[in-house]
Amino acid sequence: MSVMQVKRVIEIVREYRDLGQRIRQAREKDKRTLTAICRECELSRSYWYQLEAEDMRSAATEEVIRRIEKVLGVDLGVNFDDK
Repeated sequence: MSVMQVKRVIEIVREYRDLGQRIRQAREKDKRTLTAICRECELSRSYWYQLEAEDMRSAATEEVIRRIEKVLGVDLGVNFDDK
């Protein structure tokens, strides 16, 4: 008899005021080019600009924000722990 696993994914969406501005400020403080930063974050430049402009079709994932924080060495204040 074969077995199949099934998982439940719980999606939590929170709003963070001025997150795009904080991302831009962190990038501008970094000495690397946007192309180099995007390469390390595994993001396209156009997606990066959407993040900075807060012009997103859907919510950014926590994974993307964590990669940006790691590459730029910053804490953007995104937290999903209960307040």
